[in-house]
Order: sequence, then C-alpha cells, then structure tokens
Amino acid sequence: MNALLFNSTLVIYAAATTFYLGYLVKPTDVLGKLGRWCIRIGFLVHCGFTLNRYLEAGHTPITNLHESLSFFSLAVVGIFIVFESRYKSFILGSFVVPLALLILATSAAFSSVIPPLNPALKSKWLAVHTGMAFLGYAAFAISFGVSIMYLIQSHFLKKRKLGPMFQKLPPLDMLDDISYRCLTIGFPLLTFAIISGAIWAETAWGTYWSWDPKETWSLITWFIYAALLHGRLTTGWRGRKAAMLSIFGFFIVIFTFLGVNLLLGGLHSYK
Repeated sequence: MNALLFNSTLVIYAAATTFYLGYLVKPTDVLGKLGRWCIRIGFLVHCGFTLNRYLEAGHTPITNLHESLSFFSLAVVGIFIVFESRYKSFILGSFVVPLALLILATSAAFSSVIPPLNPALKSKWLAVHTGMAFLGYAAFAISFGVSIMYLIQSHFLKKRKLGPMFQKLPPLDMLDDISYRCLTIGFPLLTFAIISGAIWAETAWGTYWSWDPKETWSLITWFIYAALLHGRLTTGWRGRKAAMLSIFGFFIVIFTFLGVNLLLGGLHSYK
C-alpha cells in the first residue's frame, strides 16, 4: 500500500508539473486549472501515504531520508496551495511544483524500509521539532521559487525587454510580498524548531547544545534568515538583494538538511 500511494503521488505531481510548465510556455486557463486540480489531488494522496506510513511505523514518519524528503515535499505543496489560493496565480506553480516533485523524486533514491526507531527518537518532541522544521523549510522553499521569479522579472525591467515572459510573471510588488510573507512564516517556525530541538537534546543527551554539525548549520541558517528579516523590518530592505539572500538561504537549508546527513554525520545523521 505504501508503494502504491507513493508512486501514485509521484505520478500525479509529475502531471501537475507538466501542466504548470505548459502554462509557463502557453498560459491558458485550461492548463492552469489542470495543474491546480492535479496538485490538490496529489496532496491528498500524499497525505494518505504519510498517514499510512505513520500507522505502519507507529511514530511520525520523519526518521530517515526517504520519509523526511517525502514530508518536506508534502509541506512544500501544502504551503504552496495556500499561497496559490490566496494570490490566484497559476504561474507560481511553474516555479514551485517542479521543486516539490524533485524533492519527492529524490526521496525515492533512499531506502523505504521502516527501520527500528532509535531510542533517542522515542519522544513526544519528534513530531513537534521535525514538523516545525520542515514547515519552516517549506516556507523558505516557496520564497526561493518566488525570488527566482523576482530576479527574472527585474532583469527584464532593467534591460527593458518586456517580452512574453515578462507578461506572464506577476508584478514585482506581489512577488516581494509573497517572499516576505514566507519569511514571516518560516523564520518563527525555524526558531521554534531550534528551541524545541535544544529541549529535546537535553532530555536525550543531557545537554542543550553540543555543536553537532546539524546544530551548527541550523544556527547558520537561522542567522541568514534573521539578517534578512531584520533588514526588511528595520531598513525596508527589498528588491534584488533580498531575493538573492533568500535564494542563498535556501541553498544553506538544503545543505543543512541533506548535505550534513550525507557528508558530515553526527548525532543528527540519518539515512
């Protein structure tokens, strides 16, 4: 059942990606609506996969890279659906849904076997800490996609080449607003994830902070987004610089999540 639900989600997300990329090439309501319906159906199937995995494992399914990447993709799609519904813009899907598909497809490269739960993970903090972290990462993923759109749009304006692509993308003000809202969602979630992780670490290992590679890179990620939020709130920092820092911050998020696990190891390493 797990394999069926996972593969079905992958196929539906691939279809949604095709429709949204088709909309980018030729923006018609038919393609946009097909993409919208596909991603919503895929989200429901993905929720079913996650729930079934939870029932089989007996704990929150975020304990290895297959599960974590899947949950990351699920969170990206969930937050994307909220923003697409609010801003009524199909084109957002052209830049966000392919990312969600890529994350889910990457999860297929890792073992889907449900391993015995590490004793340190047998805690009520598992769902809280990891859930908040991935929701925060998902908000940053949306900001990443929107920031790419912002740089493309601003490039057209700077070069005064207002061609077909310029007409398809949303105004810079809308893109900047979406990016800022993602930041105000993602940063508090990341902050809470780090705090809850420290509390969990104290109960599991007897120390709130051990400068484990994952802890260190999580703190680096936090400082990057803290600097971005501080700049926006105090100096009205917007535009290309904010978009570029948002993109850079998301690359650090990916390294913190995936790179640390695969390259650096440590107490938080899992595969």
